Amino acid sequence: MEEKKKGFFSRLVEGLNKTRENIVSGIDSIFSGFSAIDDDFFEELEETLIMGDIGIQTTMTIMEDLRKKVKEQHIKDPSQCKQLLIDSIRSQMDLGENAYEFENRQSVVLVIGVNGVGKTTSVGKLAGQLKDEGKKVVLAAADTFRAAAIEQLTEWANRAGVEIIAQQEGSDPAAVIYDAVAAAKSRKADVLICDTAGRLHNKKNLMEELRKINRIIEKEYPDAYRETLVVLDGTTGQNALVQAKQFMEVADITGIILTKLDGTAKGGIAVAIQAELGLPVKYVGVGEKIDDLQKFNSTDFVNALFDVKQD
Repeated sequence: MEEKKKGFFSRLVEGLNKTRENIVSGIDSIFSGFSAIDDDFFEELEETLIMGDIGIQTTMTIMEDLRKKVKEQHIKDPSQCKQLLIDSIRSQMDLGENAYEFENRQSVVLVIGVNGVGKTTSVGKLAGQLKDEGKKVVLAAADTFRAAAIEQLTEWANRAGVEIIAQQEGSDPAAVIYDAVAAAKSRKADVLICDTAGRLHNKKNLMEELRKINRIIEKEYPDAYRETLVVLDGTTGQNALVQAKQFMEVADITGIILTKLDGTAKGGIAVAIQAELGLPVKYVGVGEKIDDLQKFNSTDFVNALFDVKQD
C-alpha cells in the first residue's frame, strides 16, 4: 500500500508540473529577486498566487496570514518566507479529516458533473477501487440523456467487475435509481454509486431531477448513508469554482472529485475550492488508469506542488 501511495505521489508531482511552473517558479524568483520584505514583495507574491488560479479571496487570506507571521517572527529575509507560505497554503486546504465515511457504511453515492469533466470515468474508477477493497458495489446509469453515457458506464462496470443497473437512453433517471436501490438492497450491496446528469445550463430541470432522485432514496433506502460528489475538470481553473458554486445551489454537495490535474497549469484551483467553498476535495485524478484517481491529501498536494521531497 505504501508503495502504491509513493507511486501516486510521484505521479502527482509529475501531474502538477505545469501548475508548479506557473506558480512556484514565479514565487521562487520573487524570493530570490527581493533583498528585503516590503510592499512590492508582498504585491508580487499576491499577483503570482492569483495568476496561479488560487483565487483572489484565498490569496488575500494567505497573504494576510503571511504578513502577520512575518511581523510576529521579525523575519527580514524573503527566502525565510517560503516555508511560511507553504504552511499557510496547506492550512487553507486542511478542513480537518476528509471524511470517507461512506466506505464504512451501507451508502448511496450520487456523482454529478457537466459533460466532459470525466464524471462517468470517475464513477468507474471509484467502483473499481471499492471492489478491490472487498466492497460489493452496484452502479446506476442515471445519466440517461448524454449519448453513450450508459454504454461508457457499462464498459467501466465490466472492467471493474461490478453490477450495473441501466435502462434505455432517454428514460427517467429517477426510475433507474428506483431499480438500482431495489437491486442494491436485495444484493446487500455496500455501496450504490449513481452516475447522474449535470446540465447546469438548465438548472431548474436539474434541480427537479435531483429532487426526485433524492425523494426515492429517502423513501426506499432511508438507512443508507448519503454522499453527493461533484466532478470538476481541473484544467478549467476558476470556471471549476463557478461550477461548484452553481451545483451547491441545486444539491447538498459533500465533496469534490477534481480530475485532469495532469497537464494543467491551473491545479491551484484545488486550494481555492477548499478555502472558498469549504468543500473538501475528496479525490484527485492525474491520469487515465484506474488507480490514477486517489484520495486527496492536502500535505501530499502542497508537497507535490512545491516539489518538497517526501520522507
